[in-house]
Amino acid sequence: IDYPSPDGVLTFDLLTNLQRSGTYHDDDQQAHLRIKTDLEHIPQDVSMQLYGAPEQRFCPAGVYEYISTDNSGDDNGSGGGDDDSLSKLVINAQNCVHCKCCSIKMPGEYIEWTVPEGGGGPNYQVM
Repeated sequence: IDYPSPDGVLTFDLLTNLQRSGTYHDDDQQAHLRIKTDLEHIPQDVSMQLYGAPEQRFCPAGVYEYISTDNSGDDNGSGGGDDDSLSKLVINAQNCVHCKCCSIKMPGEYIEWTVPEGGGGPNYQVM
């Protein structure tokens, strides 16, 4: 899908939308989105391999992203080549807007979603 660039009037970029949601999570609390211990293999072996990592596209807040890591001993992250390059799932839980898409759409339902401590999360002012 090829979407037009945000125009700043009716459509906005991801960071602007996150700022408007008022999302807040305490820095000292444990992340409320975690990979279930017995399903740690699913992001790499199932989600990425079979489905092309859909979580990085369906999450409206960009919480899930796969980053390239280099397995050749070179730490610059350039991904040396197809044989030495791996993708690792990074969960940016601080951006979560609590839409629960990950609870519904994740391959194998490998994410454990818990309610953040202290009422953290989005704080929509205009709704």
